[in-house]
Amino acid sequence: MKKYLVAAALIVAFAAPALAADYYVAFRFAGGGCEIMTTTPDPKTYKMMGTYHSKAQAKKAMTGMKRCQ
Repeated sequence: MKKYLVAAALIVAFAAPALAADYYVAFRFAGGGCEIMTTTPDPKTYKMMGTYHSKAQAKKAMTGMKRCQ
């Protein structure tokens, strides 16, 4: 029984950081406009406008950014 509890605890410990994804708001140099991304934007193609913990926060912040409108 202890073996299963230890295994479950290890799975949760390693899976939790993977589930805590960040969202990035990035401005596209070519063509303009902003995008919400789950991976770090390439600095050659995009300008990072901010990092957020939820997609809702990223959308709300994007509406207030002049470059994104």
